[in-house]
Amino acid sequence: MEGLVGLLKVRVVRGINLAYRDARGSDPYVVLRLGKKKLKTSVKKRSVNPIWHEELTLTVTHPSQTLKLEVFDKDTFSRDDPMGDAEIDVAPLMEVVTMNPDDIKNGAIIKSVRPSTRNCLADESHVCWRNGRFVQDMILRLKNVESGEIQLQLQWVTIPGAK
Repeated sequence: MEGLVGLLKVRVVRGINLAYRDARGSDPYVVLRLGKKKLKTSVKKRSVNPIWHEELTLTVTHPSQTLKLEVFDKDTFSRDDPMGDAEIDVAPLMEVVTMNPDDIKNGAIIKSVRPSTRNCLADESHVCWRNGRFVQDMILRLKNVESGEIQLQLQWVTIPGAK
């Protein structure tokens, strides 16, 4: 088994123009997967623009792991309907966590990631040094669905003694 590299805090901020799966909207929730770990947000009733502001913490055992995100519509009597998915490369954040933050001003942009065919970014995403932590804000365009974006914030948490 590989050692622990650190923790990735993922703040699921909100959904934007998510797909309708029921007559009055959808009851969306987000599933995050990193390696074998899987975490879910709460379900937001009848909303295609849900606001979660929920923080989910995943253990990172390998710096090149891809964070997978799926959105589902909660159904009571049938299987939950898929509402799109996205993948996030955590490497840009991982590349800066070894930097010495003493010389970095609060709010400084350290790295920018542009939308490409290899990521699901809707807009340019910046890795910043903010309030003593490396954070990356992003809006992901969902794939395999008619519409929808998810706003996230990634935050790296270093574990003392981890590789």
